[in-house]
Amino acid sequence: MSTNPLGRTDVKVSELSFGAAGIGNLFTAITDRDAAETLAAAWAGGIRSYDTAPHYGLGLSERRLGEALRQHPRAEYTVSTKVGRLLEPVADPVGDDLSAGGFAVPATHRRVWDFSADGVRRSLEASLTRLGLDRVDIVYLHDPDDHAEQALTEAYPALERLRAEGVVGAIGVGMNQSALPARFVRETDLDVVLLAGRYTLLDRTGLADLLPEAERRGVSIVAGGVFNSGLLANPRPGASYDYQAAPEEVLRRALRLQEVCARHGVPLRAAAARFPLGHPAVASVLLGLRTADQTRDALAQYGRHLPAALWAELRAEGLLPFDVPTPIDLHPEGS
Repeated sequence: MSTNPLGRTDVKVSELSFGAAGIGNLFTAITDRDAAETLAAAWAGGIRSYDTAPHYGLGLSERRLGEALRQHPRAEYTVSTKVGRLLEPVADPVGDDLSAGGFAVPATHRRVWDFSADGVRRSLEASLTRLGLDRVDIVYLHDPDDHAEQALTEAYPALERLRAEGVVGAIGVGMNQSALPARFVRETDLDVVLLAGRYTLLDRTGLADLLPEAERRGVSIVAGGVFNSGLLANPRPGASYDYQAAPEEVLRRALRLQEVCARHGVPLRAAAARFPLGHPAVASVLLGLRTADQTRDALAQYGRHLPAALWAELRAEGLLPFDVPTPIDLHPEGS
């Protein structure tokens, strides 16, 4: 699988990255064995970039990911985690984390927002302990939507110092909006933005501000949420769009996308996962994976031939603007 550098750093990411929220029991629980098999399938298929966070399963994702990655030479993979939420133990835990955080794990900890310089270092140290690794390659500021000024004036300078010290190779911000990351790109010297759900076949708001600015400044984009939380993987009534039931108009558009893809023998999920890679700022597509079968399917779709005629018809049908870049086919028919 191809790899791409992040910004001007030496850190490289595979074109498909593994999003590890699912192995942290997002919404429903999976076993340790299922998580290990999922990660083994990703490695066998050539995925070498892995993204996690303390938020995911109150640290469970980091622990499971670290256990799997420690079986491989450290130089052969890239791992990212996030800062901004500290995990504090709960004295008398009751119930699970589903209502508070969306993860099917015991509510043994509570999340505390902290974008201070001290909070950044404490969070990273705790993540390294859970991962069982001596370093991570990338650290993102995680969802600083309501903490923008502290993130810019305290957390970002702390990350910049960690990069200068060689503790991390690349620094960035991860959000599901594009306006604030665009501000970070303009006002700081970050290397990468993890943009969730804002550069997809249904939502291209990232093109209005973030992606052009990132391209101008040499900042890389890792595109997450490419299925808009499910609709572009399997459009149907009741399907999720940005974590709620898809509005009728959006569902109709997704079904039209699916019809065009079907005429070219391409599953919609294949086109949705490949689409962001057409933009020159996008270095990788991050897929949230939770089973070995799902992972093998994602890898199969990555290897699928997507004809130029597909993108041409999407444009002709008004489903894709003519000025939006589309991917060069990575796997021409017959190759």
